[in-house]
Amino acid sequence: MSALLGCDFSSSPNPRKPIVLAWGSAQGQRVRLERLQRFESLDDWAAVVAQPGDWVGGFDIPFGLPRELVTALNWPLNWHACMLHFAGLDRAEIRATFKAFCDARAVGQKFAHRATDGPAGSSPSMKWVNPPVAFMLHAGVPRLLQAGVHFPGLHAGDIRRVALEAYPGMLARAVLGTRSYKSDDRAKQTAERLIARKDLIHALEMGHTGDQRLVLSHAQRDALVQDASADGLDAVLCLMQAAWAARRHAQGEPGYGLPAQLDPLEGWIVTAPWPNPQA
Repeated sequence: MSALLGCDFSSSPNPRKPIVLAWGSAQGQRVRLERLQRFESLDDWAAVVAQPGDWVGGFDIPFGLPRELVTALNWPLNWHACMLHFAGLDRAEIRATFKAFCDARAVGQKFAHRATDGPAGSSPSMKWVNPPVAFMLHAGVPRLLQAGVHFPGLHAGDIRRVALEAYPGMLARAVLGTRSYKSDDRAKQTAERLIARKDLIHALEMGHTGDQRLVLSHAQRDALVQDASADGLDAVLCLMQAAWAARRHAQGEPGYGLPAQLDPLEGWIVTAPWPNPQA
């Protein structure tokens, strides 16, 4: 079976906030964390994902923009062409363009959303602050494209390196509800958040988040608990989402478990349920 990886991404990695890759493997319902790999530069991270390999990865990076936004801006409606256009802008241009779009809209409806945002509880991929996910897309997706990976449902690439959009917050909320488990602010790295990380890791190990169980060594568990920023834990959550997708693929499901109805411009967050119109 392919190797598995989960990626906690930063659009401006540095020693205090690196990009983290969680590498693992699966045997049946058991997902084993093998190692964490940290990167302090985008180029170093991109060089690793560009190497020949055999993996299925979950990346905490939005893989698309809202169709409503792209249409309003008269950008290409083909995903690959849209991403190339977006990559050609700098951050100041992105901020100014998206701010002008928001300023022209009614209060409470400033941002355009993708269809996946509701089921996943994710931030709009056009947000440039709190969190700056638009810049994550801008930094991450063009490098993944250049690396030649395969984007199921969006763009064909090397089918031995499969990139899926993941979102650790969705899996964490399924266990913790509204409890916070991390902070980059030292003043907010509280005992309550440490306990939440312990509870989240225990739930992953017990299989309380679905049909998979996370396997950790004692040292790995302690390291994930003690990391108050939870960069490693978020990468592990993405690893679990990648494992879910790889298992569906191995069982013969098309598209690595992504819904057949996904918008090929917007993309979809792996493991997010397709909305039930009867609900």
